Amino acid sequence: MHQQPGLQRQIGLWSAVAIVIGTTIGSGIFRSPAGIADKLPGPLPLAAIWVAGGLLALCGALSFAELGSMYPRTGGVYAYIKEGFGRLPAFLFGWAEITVIRAAAVGAIAMTFADYFLRVTQLLPAENARYVAAVAIAVMGGVNILGVKWGTLTISLTTLAKYGALLFIIVIALVVGLPQTGGHFTPVMPATPIPSSAYGLALVSVLWAYDGWGDLSYVGGEVKDPQKNLPKALILGTLAIIMIYLLANIAYLAVLSVDEIRRSPLVAADVAQKVIGPAGVIFVGTTVMISTFGSLTASLFASPRIFFAMAEDGLFFRPVAKVHPRFGTPHVAIGINIVLAVIFVLIRTFDQLADAFVTAIIPFYALAVAAMFVLRRRADYQPAFRTPGYPVVPLLFVLSTIYLLVNALIDPSSRVATAITLGIVIVGIPVYYMTVGRAQGAGSRT
Repeated sequence: MHQQPGLQRQIGLWSAVAIVIGTTIGSGIFRSPAGIADKLPGPLPLAAIWVAGGLLALCGALSFAELGSMYPRTGGVYAYIKEGFGRLPAFLFGWAEITVIRAAAVGAIAMTFADYFLRVTQLLPAENARYVAAVAIAVMGGVNILGVKWGTLTISLTTLAKYGALLFIIVIALVVGLPQTGGHFTPVMPATPIPSSAYGLALVSVLWAYDGWGDLSYVGGEVKDPQKNLPKALILGTLAIIMIYLLANIAYLAVLSVDEIRRSPLVAADVAQKVIGPAGVIFVGTTVMISTFGSLTASLFASPRIFFAMAEDGLFFRPVAKVHPRFGTPHVAIGINIVLAVIFVLIRTFDQLADAFVTAIIPFYALAVAAMFVLRRRADYQPAFRTPGYPVVPLLFVLSTIYLLVNALIDPSSRVATAITLGIVIVGIPVYYMTVGRAQGAGSRT
């Protein structure tokens, strides 16, 4: 009988770094600062929350570096949870990815791309953004079906373009804008005290901007020499993101006051307009288009591997584990992601998509990191890379995640949406026992 070929290891170190950066830098650094400044109206709180988010992302990346060096498998987070805690928690992660996480993430990125595509090109009225977003999802999903090389090439080129464009904005703001304005770094704290819950809600928005560092784990089964390249790519990519984000926020404050940032839906565009003029707005609009286009491609490249891994393990429909005989890609899994993301983008707003994504993903990131505490007790657990600062680094990540979830459930402004999202995830428990669990029970009796 002809055996279906599996996914091949075709992703080198720098393509892996590009996936980390390309998936992460999307709309967040351009769209999130306004909402964050609204919650934390002071230069010091603003800087502190971006540093805190960066440290949390680094703690997560260092933890995933160890887990990835031990289990360089397709599915990443799914594989770590399954190894540490078993099939039910792993199924719940996959269920959350299918019902909320991935479609929400791809939809939010595509919506931002569509908004700025229409703003720059003026091809259609702005109310058509949903349909443009749906087309973008379908097109870039198709590119990822055509082959790993096409997907990684697109990700690498757009990553270089958007990282370079961000650096350009930063240099212009600091070299040209700062001497003109003198900066807006004082007073460092607002006159009225900031409630502690505001820091938690702002951190959720910051983590939306930082999210993506974990997506490389989903394609762990396709990275060359994964014991070395997975840890290197995760760490190098995350450090590069932290650096560019901190510099970008310094550049924003060099040109705009905190109040101006708070009222700016596209901070980088306002910075560029103030320093360069109208041409700066076009430049930033184009940069956001490229940024979100690359992030959309990277997300559609990495995340379907979760569905593929679940199907291989018997936790999802078997045909989803098919590999295209010509292109060598998980075409059925990618197709499912395309359909779900298009549905989400047509029925939900950007804010609904982004908040649902963060609320649903962070408990599973924490569960994957917590698996390290279980796995380190096993004699056969010998990772090629070990997380520095263990157990403080993974514990800090897990505890911070618990704080964010509790804060979101307590705060009146986010309580209902958070409860609904977590409720959808919990529904996965009876679904598991009615489907996978029942099938396992039947198999054990025969």
